Amino acid sequence: MDLFDKCRNFTIVKDIKAAGIFPYFHRVESGQNPVVVSEGKRMIMMGSNNYLGLATDQRLKNAAIYATQKYGTGCVGSRFLNGTLDIHEKLEKELAVFIGKPAVLVFSTGMFANLGTISSLVGKNDYVITDKYDHASIIDGCRLSYGKMVRFKHNDMKDLEEVLKSLPEAAGKLVVVDGVFSMEGDIAPLDKMVPLVHRYGAKIMVDDAHGIGVLGNHGRGTCDYFGQTSEVDLIMGTFSKSFASLGGFIAGDEEVVHYIKHNARALIFSAAPSPANVAPVLKALEIMRRSDRRRKKLLLRADYMRNKLQKIGFDTGLSTTPIIPVVVGDDWTAFKMWRLLYDRGVFTTPVVSPAVPPGRALIRVSMMATHTKRHIDKACRAFAEAGDVLGVIKIEGALKKKRRGHWRRAVNVWMKHLWKLSRYRQPAS
Repeated sequence: MDLFDKCRNFTIVKDIKAAGIFPYFHRVESGQNPVVVSEGKRMIMMGSNNYLGLATDQRLKNAAIYATQKYGTGCVGSRFLNGTLDIHEKLEKELAVFIGKPAVLVFSTGMFANLGTISSLVGKNDYVITDKYDHASIIDGCRLSYGKMVRFKHNDMKDLEEVLKSLPEAAGKLVVVDGVFSMEGDIAPLDKMVPLVHRYGAKIMVDDAHGIGVLGNHGRGTCDYFGQTSEVDLIMGTFSKSFASLGGFIAGDEEVVHYIKHNARALIFSAAPSPANVAPVLKALEIMRRSDRRRKKLLLRADYMRNKLQKIGFDTGLSTTPIIPVVVGDDWTAFKMWRLLYDRGVFTTPVVSPAVPPGRALIRVSMMATHTKRHIDKACRAFAEAGDVLGVIKIEGALKKKRRGHWRRAVNVWMKHLWKLSRYRQPAS
């Protein structure tokens, strides 16, 4: 068999393109603002991880410009050799204080942080235990390790305990979970999970790529949100979401981070993050520490969007974060939904199997602190129209809510009418 036969037989993308519903690699010709220009068309951006709205903030731009002028365009080497700059070390120290861990190690990407950490720590005869909804970078990190990967049902503490019980007591064990799950927007129950994991002699690592900047005091993340920072063994984060740049990090005890630093192939054999990526993260961290206003506004905007989508009749799962899944059913319906939204000026990201279970394809909405209610209202009108065309709205529930709304409005009008009449009545003699 020719090695490239699989390439020639790969026709699914061509079929989707021919149907006019291919949703990926669409060109954006502006900054990641609430309104972007995509292929010449102005669109409300509902698919970006720019949670705090800092990706186009002038202060971060200025930091990147200054760093480029001082250090140049790249480090032209790995952290291990010639690529460690003083701003890398400064960022590691400031992140350690912010997160609340003794040490931090900065990687070139969040993906590399997971690959390098998991593959270097989990060795032969060790076990790595993952949630079935964990991010692909966690799964790939497990596959690169020499240990055995075991999975448990999503956020199911009983199933996790059964898995932990079944493993050899003397074996090394690492449980790895997302803090905020990137597709469903729900949160790992760390308050229940951490004590359970430690009871069975295992360590726990939390991938908080979508939690840092969003949850906890001033955005310190999911571990801080549950008051579990000191109990969680390793905290991973990225710079490509709330920090509005590129890169990743792992935080933990000094000895553990020291070991990863000298054994993680994803660090040793990758070029160091460029100065133009590192400096904006330092500035974003300064902004986050100084004020919690953006984060609070982000959560309010997310609640407003989620409530409107639910009132329309959409299933938004168990999300309580700025990631809002709009469940539509099968993969082709998700592609069609994306197309209808795109044509109505709303940029979203469809998520299909295997990223989600079959039959649970969704449109992933990501909110920004810089979204206005006007942006949200316009986007929700497009969702309502598209959902109606495809028949994915829970009509019965939506109609009941609508009827209740009509009934309440009628009662309110009648009560106001009675109140006006009462003003002209004379008191009884």
